[in-house]
Amino acid sequence: MAIFRSASGEGGAEVVLASGNPYGSRTLVVERDEDSSVAYLCSPDGTVHGAVWLANHRPAPAVVDLARINAGLPPLMPRANTLHPDGRRPLGQLSPLWFEEGDGVALYEDDDLLAVIPGWADMSRGMPGYARDAVGESPFAWALSEALEGLRPRISNARSYWRWRHGEGAWPSFQQFVMGHLDRVLGPAGRYWDASGERLPTVGITERPPHQDRDFTVLSTVGMSCQRMPTVEQWIDRPGAYARIELAVATHEDPRDAALLLVWLAQYPWHSVTWLGHGHTAKWYHEPSTFPLGPQYSGVLMLADAPDMPDMSGFAFGGEVVRWLWLSPVTTEALEEQH
Repeated sequence: MAIFRSASGEGGAEVVLASGNPYGSRTLVVERDEDSSVAYLCSPDGTVHGAVWLANHRPAPAVVDLARINAGLPPLMPRANTLHPDGRRPLGQLSPLWFEEGDGVALYEDDDLLAVIPGWADMSRGMPGYARDAVGESPFAWALSEALEGLRPRISNARSYWRWRHGEGAWPSFQQFVMGHLDRVLGPAGRYWDASGERLPTVGITERPPHQDRDFTVLSTVGMSCQRMPTVEQWIDRPGAYARIELAVATHEDPRDAALLLVWLAQYPWHSVTWLGHGHTAKWYHEPSTFPLGPQYSGVLMLADAPDMPDMSGFAFGGEVVRWLWLSPVTTEALEEQH
């Protein structure tokens, strides 16, 4: 059964809302026709990751209307699974509230919570989002009322996070906070580069020249930990201990070469909707001959506690500990062994 096949307005459905997340990695699309309204969570290429029925606008059928679904139209919720079996008026003013990670979204009708599509919603596995007007669990939506206890803190955190993040002075104060921590553990700063261009998340790179007994330069990102990474909760039981990271790399050579590794990975979790953790590897995106630390390498291994590296612990943000992952260059053979 092809459920929620289209999010493009085909088949007579009209797009009434299209809103991207702050990182440009997901778009919320709300479609409707005369009979029903549906929300989709899509990637930039149009792939639908999550979807949720929102409302019927005419009396509900007794069972699933397969003809509608096969025609690529927004589904009608069966009578037993909607709070409004006789249908309801078209939706009012719609507005999204993106989760801090950017992989999930809450949708409001006027000021009332209408639906939530979490990052782990997956239509292919029969896991739709949550809808206010849904009853029980169906392939099209799960009841929002039954999930609010778990979702409400996420929604509240998202609202307060974006209010803070868009406030005046938020980024400079965070940046100063991280730089102060690095001053304490690594010594005085050298150069600083912007690694984000015009796109969120904002990330910089700080250079820490050799200091006291340390005869190598350390480069660290500044800003990755300002927002939680997406999808961590899908893999880790205690996501709060792993959701915030910064990356570091040590070098005896020209620091500008090593800095290219941090530019490469600094925004990766949010733009690719994934996470980075201890033991993860990343394959260099370009020809191996261009790898910044030498053509004999083709990627990096990330280590939370790298031997002989400075202890970077002691920094937290948003009530959660920040982990520094050290990048270690690896060969193609070593990368293949990891997979």
